[in-house]
Amino acid sequence: MFTRTRYQDGSLSLKAREKGGQVWELRYYEAGKRKTVTVGTKKEYATESAVRKSGKMQALLLSINSDNPSGRADLLFGAVVARYEKQEMPERYSTRAAYKSNLEGHIKPRWDSVGLSAIKPVAVEDWLNGMEKAPKTKAHIRGIMHVIFNCAVRWQLIERNPIDHVRLKGGAARLGRSRILEVAEFNRLVSCSKEPFRSMFLIAGCLGLRCSEIVGLQWSDFDFERSTLLLQRGIVHGRIGPVKTQASRGAMPIDPVLAAVLSEHRKVCFPTAEGWLFANPVTGRPFHQEEIQKRHIQKAAESAKIKGRIGWHSFRHSYRSWLDQVGASMAVQKDLMRHSSITTTMDIYGAVVGDGNRLANSNVVQMLMPKVSSSVDQLKAG
Repeated sequence: MFTRTRYQDGSLSLKAREKGGQVWELRYYEAGKRKTVTVGTKKEYATESAVRKSGKMQALLLSINSDNPSGRADLLFGAVVARYEKQEMPERYSTRAAYKSNLEGHIKPRWDSVGLSAIKPVAVEDWLNGMEKAPKTKAHIRGIMHVIFNCAVRWQLIERNPIDHVRLKGGAARLGRSRILEVAEFNRLVSCSKEPFRSMFLIAGCLGLRCSEIVGLQWSDFDFERSTLLLQRGIVHGRIGPVKTQASRGAMPIDPVLAAVLSEHRKVCFPTAEGWLFANPVTGRPFHQEEIQKRHIQKAAESAKIKGRIGWHSFRHSYRSWLDQVGASMAVQKDLMRHSSITTTMDIYGAVVGDGNRLANSNVVQMLMPKVSSSVDQLKAG
């Protein structure tokens, strides 16, 4: 059997392309056979040195030397990042987009060309604490670096994760807390809203759903005979994806008051083949939650004379507060907020909404909308 113990750097050479221009080709050996792969163009990398310093080249060498990963002492952090982006990036669009933003905007510019073994906790700590960013943003950046270094440990490039020892000043703190609405404020905000946004806000207040889940609702997600909703998707920046966590796929109770409001909304909503609850009549696709926040939530809050900045998170945080007001236990609150992980192996489509969850949710709905007729009449008038 062919074995190799020496780290391969490969050999680079310029080759002319049939359609013009030149490309850099890397030659190396794999299982005793010579292989060739194109790394980039002459236009991308003017010199061999530029090619070798690139994250793409470093990632290639990592893959080629997978049987001897720690054989090169000057491995750059950029190589690990490139391999992470290729093999390990989260699939969920919103998470991937957030990771990509922090990698391109902060992590790569500072650390790409630094040797992996040269990155020390104190340097990372000073860099993060010196940023003029919100503590939560710094914590996210630290979290991404920790994940990447964990990959480096798993790939046997280093023995320990240096980010374990990085501490942030106020890393778990927020610069501002989400505004929690009083019941009267929520009702005023709803009254100052037009359809279909009024129905969106009622769902947000009565169920505590995330904005991505609300704009991603389809009529087929509802089982009105059993009075349940099964969340199956979320939409972020117009892209359809799975819900945030496995726990988010739990069955939600639908109170008769909210069911009546939804029944009226169904009569007037813009119809689509997919059965979206909230489709933009111009595009036939769901509204973007960012535009709703900019153009409708804050405008309705101003009309309702509600002080402070109100956004999608205000509804979810308020729902959690209202559950507390009606005396829901912490276990019920976690289930309805869908923060806890699912431990049962029961098929989610056969899940049953517990009586305690349904009662707590109904108490909140009744507190927000004590009379079915008033909410339905408001919807008809809208």
